[in-house]
Amino acid sequence: MINKKNLWFLTLFSLILVLSIYYITMPSELLMTTKEKVSNITSQKEKEKNTKNKEIVKEIKEADILSAMRIESDSVMKEEIDKLQLVINDEKSTVDDKNKAYDKMKEINNNRAKEEDLEKKLKEDLNLDSYIKMEDNKITVTINSSEHDSGIANKIMRSIQSNFDESKYITVKFQK
Repeated sequence: MINKKNLWFLTLFSLILVLSIYYITMPSELLMTTKEKVSNITSQKEKEKNTKNKEIVKEIKEADILSAMRIESDSVMKEEIDKLQLVINDEKSTVDDKNKAYDKMKEINNNRAKEEDLEKKLKEDLNLDSYIKMEDNKITVTINSSEHDSGIANKIMRSIQSNFDESKYITVKFQK
């Protein structure tokens, strides 16, 4: 008598066998054409990138410093969150460790949200491209500008400090 387990096993085994035979007998030209299509698409994209105007590349380079800073900050933040998620998902971790890791993740996400809000505020109020990094009581503001104006720096510090009840140590850097 065949029970349900044996029936399922035979069904799945026969399905795997049929698919394996199909894959083995499939013409190799079909596989080669898909690989060639993928390589052709990637080579076309590379050609398009290389043939763009130099002016566009110059525009990208101007904001390149701020973008690089954001990418670096995001990658560090992602690594920290991944480590904290490992602690949370680990069965051997204590409840206290999991709670601390969860609180740290919330803090990281809240800080990133505050940084983005402050960047938007500076863009709206003072029309400045900026990168903001918050660590404890320290806030570092990097402005994409070649002129080093103390008046603008003062406005930036006042604008940022107005968002917090306690005083913060705010540093403004101008980079081009």
